[in-house]
Amino acid sequence: MNEFDAKPTLWNKISIFVKECVRVLKITKKPTKEEFKTISKVSGIGILIIGLIGFIVHLAQQLFFK
Repeated sequence: MNEFDAKPTLWNKISIFVKECVRVLKITKKPTKEEFKTISKVSGIGILIIGLIGFIVHLAQQLFFK
């Protein structure tokens, strides 16, 4: 009988969660400088695009529904 078969108590849930977090942290790695730059550029472009879409929708709302 393993820890997943029994009815999970609060302590068991916390223990399982911590074990999963440790497992994830073990397989992660620090990004290289180049990877970090690429991720930053893509994230920035995404934020700008979403902001531009929001601005256009707001502008259209002000022009057509006022």
